[in-house]
Amino acid sequence: MRMNEVRTLLGGRGLVESPRWHGDRLYVSDWTAGEVVAVDPATGHSEVIARVASLPLCTAWLPDGRMLIVSSPDGRLLRREPDGSLATYADLGRPGWNDIVIDGRGNTYVNRGDFNPMAGEEFRPGSVSMVTPDGSVRQVADDIAFPNGMAVTPDNSTLIVADSYRHSLVAFDIGADGGLSDRRVWADLGEGTPDGICVDARNAVWYADVPGRCCVRVAEGGKVLDRIDLDRGGFACALGGPDGATLFIVAAEWRGMTESEMVTPGSGQVLATEVEVPGAGWP
Repeated sequence: MRMNEVRTLLGGRGLVESPRWHGDRLYVSDWTAGEVVAVDPATGHSEVIARVASLPLCTAWLPDGRMLIVSSPDGRLLRREPDGSLATYADLGRPGWNDIVIDGRGNTYVNRGDFNPMAGEEFRPGSVSMVTPDGSVRQVADDIAFPNGMAVTPDNSTLIVADSYRHSLVAFDIGADGGLSDRRVWADLGEGTPDGICVDARNAVWYADVPGRCCVRVAEGGKVLDRIDLDRGGFACALGGPDGATLFIVAAEWRGMTESEMVTPGSGQVLATEVEVPGAGWP
């Protein structure tokens, strides 16, 4: 199904995550460096647009075109202003936040594990909280073993969450007030370990897999539709490009959660390949 081979847009990075297509550029986060980087997909030229000492360091775009950045250690969402300065958008009340997605109504979903695997803490399942455009914060889902990537379908009706530890994609109906209901397993991935995800225009999901060293496209129910094998761990993926049909993958050589350097220094890459079906929804 792939039309072209995988090409490398950017190399020599650390733990690269959170790819987001916006306007005519790709944005990625280098967690190791604490940098949010904009990449020109045609030339591979990159520039740092924000520096936040946060791990995780994930981003999303508000409907008004401003970027939100998760500042995990101090439990805040930061908003990047047009002049490049950072302002507090919401106080999440505690540290430890991971991925973020903003739907078409401007509601922000941000998730967290409830333990710190990097510090060797005992496992506790995580949760998803929602921040409304007026800044109020409430928890909307719990008991997600290890929440990672999230995506919202283009009709704003469904939130899909990658549960890495349970090897599944979990879906929720999104209510008029942004609340979540009708929890269900959207796809059982077998041995697949989903990290970052994105949705395409045929209601399939691409997920990146660190231990599996791949990026996989699945239909609801879990049928595998396509697979891209990598030579290192795949951390996240996003659809973008001029026609929406370029799959961007961030990858690095994974060492382990409790290692002093979780990925081999300099092994972080931003990859691109053309696919058949363009992206849809968010991110």
